[in-house]
Amino acid sequence: MNTYDLIVIGSGPAGQKAAIQAAKLNKRVAVIEKTKETGGSCVFRGTIPSKTLRENALRIKNMRQNAAIANFELTEDTELATLITRLDDVLKAHDSYLSSQLTRNGIDVIHARAKFLSSTQIEITKVDGEQHTLNTEKVVIASGSFPRKPPNIPIDHEHIFDSDSILSMLYLPKSLTVLGSGVIASEYASIFQALGVKVTMIDKYPAPLGFLDRDLTDRFVHSFEEMGGKWLGEHLVTKVDWNGFDAVVTECEDGTIVKSDKLLCAAGRLANVKDLHLENAGLSLNERGLISVNEQLQTEQKNIYAAGDVIGPPSLASASMEQGRRASCNAFGLKLGEMQQTLPAGIYSIPELSSVGISETQAKEKYGDIIVGRARFEEIARGQISGIQDGMLKIVCDKQGQKVLGVMIIGEGATELIHIGQMALLSHAEVDIFVESIFNFPTLAEAYRVAALGVIEQREKMTKTGSS
Repeated sequence: MNTYDLIVIGSGPAGQKAAIQAAKLNKRVAVIEKTKETGGSCVFRGTIPSKTLRENALRIKNMRQNAAIANFELTEDTELATLITRLDDVLKAHDSYLSSQLTRNGIDVIHARAKFLSSTQIEITKVDGEQHTLNTEKVVIASGSFPRKPPNIPIDHEHIFDSDSILSMLYLPKSLTVLGSGVIASEYASIFQALGVKVTMIDKYPAPLGFLDRDLTDRFVHSFEEMGGKWLGEHLVTKVDWNGFDAVVTECEDGTIVKSDKLLCAAGRLANVKDLHLENAGLSLNERGLISVNEQLQTEQKNIYAAGDVIGPPSLASASMEQGRRASCNAFGLKLGEMQQTLPAGIYSIPELSSVGISETQAKEKYGDIIVGRARFEEIARGQISGIQDGMLKIVCDKQGQKVLGVMIIGEGATELIHIGQMALLSHAEVDIFVESIFNFPTLAEAYRVAALGVIEQREKMTKTGSS
């Protein structure tokens, strides 16, 4: 039978959730995945491999910090594969879990290349060349993204890498230049620096991770440079070349020249739609090389939806999963609330960063007067015990100092701690809930209470002076 209620193109986080949601609505669903594995780049080239490497980088960093206990250094010929030894096991387990989950829900998983013939017909070509035409009522495009390749960066995957190929390096280099300042660039730059690689991070912007408040990114840069890294902001790269002998040479507009063993170009990602023939379905890419969607995740064609990296930021696995689920719900008329401003952002750099809701900068632009409470991890007992420096949690509230607008955290554990703030936002709790709650002692979660007390103190001062 070649007719489906929904065809999902891509089996990454967005595609999986879109397919499973539709199956739970008793729809006949097919997932088309061009590789032999399910899971997409998230599983095999992105989230899981980089986070596996991060875990070992963090252990090595901690061992160096405790040199009195363990005098530890990596050897010069350390193979990268030895630092992600558990990766194969993790990938096999994840692939097995995803495949069984799709099968359990009665979803047809077809390993083939997809090509639109029209908005309701998709041609698939299997590895052996066998072709079929599938008919469908609805489509969710969740084909992910691939690294953008600037014309002045000759990526060869031997000396100059992109974010998909960086982990294919055989040996840990002595030095690495990272071009870019977004999530992927910040994560890899800090991970490799923690492993003892001399990392130089270069970008045209004044600070990395520009969507976060500057006080958080300043702390990230401080931690990165404390480990030995170098941040070169407001530097425009004009040329990159492998000198054919011993170094990748990066030239900047102001005359700065940086030499390194290897280079990672992390200059954004574009929609992975090369072979889909979108034009046959009446679709096209926008000026950013992505698929445009409305609030319902619907494209220009009413029966075609898109989710995940293929539509652009936030390009996080967590957001992609929710987008995929919502795309299916919208496609089949299942009513949902508005996409909440409560999707947490998790950046697995060293140290971690995470946020939920709106930032201090966004709150000032939107509401004018606001109240912000901060707690520094070095002032929290658990932070002192763990030797965590440069950690901070801040709560952004409305000008009355009651309604929580957002929470931002930098420091180890940030991506876990953020969910406390997320629950407060989802339940529309006032900031006082963090003071009324009893936190285990000592924990980093106590920072919520300290930051909330800071908000309440400012609120009471304003009440006394009659300025609110």
